[in-house]
Amino acid sequence: MTFKQKIHAHYSLLIQDKIDVFQDMIAALTEDSKNDAKGSAGDKHETTLSMMHLEQEKLNHKLREYLAQKAVLEKINPLSESTKICLGSLVQANGMLLFIAAALPKINVDEKTVIAVSPQSPLGNALLGNEVGFVFEIHRSTYRVETIY
Repeated sequence: MTFKQKIHAHYSLLIQDKIDVFQDMIAALTEDSKNDAKGSAGDKHETTLSMMHLEQEKLNHKLREYLAQKAVLEKINPLSESTKICLGSLVQANGMLLFIAAALPKINVDEKTVIAVSPQSPLGNALLGNEVGFVFEIHRSTYRVETIY
């Protein structure tokens, strides 16, 4: 398995784990609200159901975010290579490894730190379409693209 494949697999697993957790939490809340509806009455009951509903909406919102990130990762072929930076590129700039995918947490793979960058972020947007040797500045820091995997 290539280094880029390991990064892709790590992020895919990370996102799937988050999706599973949120689906479980939503299912538990749904079950709790059904059970609460059977044995309660009055204002306290309505307040509890309302709070459960609000919590469920928050969880559904987070779940949609993770499903969108999963969809981005599924569009990426970790075996593809390009001389220009695009979605799925692994870029080394100023010694940093940047994975152009979605805004995801920093990870360590094979004792190397990888930062996932969304193409819509200022950094991701500056990188897209460029090649090795490209120099750019963001927030008063100058970066140079050293390698594209």
